[in-house]
Amino acid sequence: MHHASIRTANIHRAIAFYELLGFTVSERFTTGITLACWMEGLGGRIELIQIPEPKPAPDAFGDEHYVGYYHLSFDLTDTSTDLPTWLESLQNKFSEASSENPEQFQPLKVLLEPTQQIIGNYVYEVAFIADTDGLPLEFLRVLEHHAGSSTS
Repeated sequence: MHHASIRTANIHRAIAFYELLGFTVSERFTTGITLACWMEGLGGRIELIQIPEPKPAPDAFGDEHYVGYYHLSFDLTDTSTDLPTWLESLQNKFSEASSENPEQFQPLKVLLEPTQQIIGNYVYEVAFIADTDGLPLEFLRVLEHHAGSSTS
């Protein structure tokens, strides 16, 4: 995959949010009349596009009947040894940033605290947060892999 594109109500807040996650802006540009940028980090590349007249997005995480793109997922297996500690550190970063600059940052919204899930032959440690526009972001670590075939 080349990238994931994210529409945002405020590109400056979105850039600041993703920078705290570890992304860096690699290029800024305009698309039509609106601001946009490429950001790279956590093993992936995202495109942020500011929407001039934003409307509230559907609640993809909370609405079990929602159909469409669900979330972005980042594999932290090689970068973190403990997802709960990683998430707590991230919450502290956002708490500090929101205290220092409440116009730009809000406390981190955790949608799902770290939990273990079995998906196919893998045991994952999984957590979800929301970005500045409410887009669900998943962070996971592979805990175990069981050989053999899985059923779908």
